[in-house]
Amino acid sequence: MAEAATKEFWRDIKPIPEAFRPGSLPESYMPKITEGDERYWVPMSETVSSKPVWISPSRNMWADVLYSKAAGLVNRHYHPQPIWAYTISGKWGYLEHSWTATAGDFIYETPGESHTLVAYDHPEPMRVFFVVSGPLMWLDEEGRTIGHYDVFDYMADARAHYKSVGIADDYLDSLIR
Repeated sequence: MAEAATKEFWRDIKPIPEAFRPGSLPESYMPKITEGDERYWVPMSETVSSKPVWISPSRNMWADVLYSKAAGLVNRHYHPQPIWAYTISGKWGYLEHSWTATAGDFIYETPGESHTLVAYDHPEPMRVFFVVSGPLMWLDEEGRTIGHYDVFDYMADARAHYKSVGIADDYLDSLIR
């Protein structure tokens, strides 16, 4: 139940008694998703890590926080589906675009976009909340597809990393909706 109201005008409103319909899964609540035990950050490259916060195998989607302590690079890739990003801290961008994102910036990536994600040296680490739909298609320097990375690859990498650092499978399972 939510924190009890004291002075708010809605303090006497009662919560809905049966908020979840039969068969529905509970919400996923994760406080302070950029903080805590570093073992939860899954390496995506030598310089960038990802912390999963929501995973949907049936939709081939996931939400995560991408993190880089210093200058970083994620492989060149193409998106056949849309992506949403909100910058929490740091500074990042795509080599192919004119903008550079900093804290508070929102980006919607249209389907059909290829780019090279880079994190800049900045006093604060790069932390970006992403919602990824569909696969990422890895590209070579000429923009040709050389591989793919979908929700199943993401879950496999997370499971392997978590196993190597002593985090049980039920943690990742708790993020699947």
